[in-house]
Amino acid sequence: MAELTREEIYARFTSSVDFNEIFDAFSAAINQDIDDLNLYRVLFWNDALSADEIILFGEKLARKFPRLTFEVYMWLANVFEAIYGPKDNFEHAFEYYDLASAANPSATEPYLDASDCYDPDLNIPPVETLIEFLKRGLEFVSDKKILCKRLAHLYRSAGDEDLAEYYRLKAEESGDSISA
Repeated sequence: MAELTREEIYARFTSSVDFNEIFDAFSAAINQDIDDLNLYRVLFWNDALSADEIILFGEKLARKFPRLTFEVYMWLANVFEAIYGPKDNFEHAFEYYDLASAANPSATEPYLDASDCYDPDLNIPPVETLIEFLKRGLEFVSDKKILCKRLAHLYRSAGDEDLAEYYRLKAEESGDSISA
């Protein structure tokens, strides 16, 4: 098979519905050491791909280009957060926010985005899981105020007014910073 051009790869990522064709384009991009995340973002949004196929491509991309790991995992989390299918994809979204936080523990985005996807009516992802995730993040982020505000909100959603007030006060003690 002849080597695919970047334009051909892009075209397959955006419009192909055949997994083998998409896989061949992905392999060509990897073999050509194309590390442009914007190219792969269109792949992740291809409606023809299942959740498992998106995961396959994302994981392989993160292994191939370690410097892109954080961004790949954040992008995968955002894709799964936005996808509504027969089963809930919030678990996948949370999993990738967690992996992104491991790749860059001091970044606030994974913690904030994970808490943004919380649905209190369905308790998805489970509020206890989110609270533990944000508390873990407090160890690493420099902007503790924003995480404390989110923790106060999550504790309030869980009906624990004492801990909600504790984290609200902790946020005030953290000084001026970006608001949640």
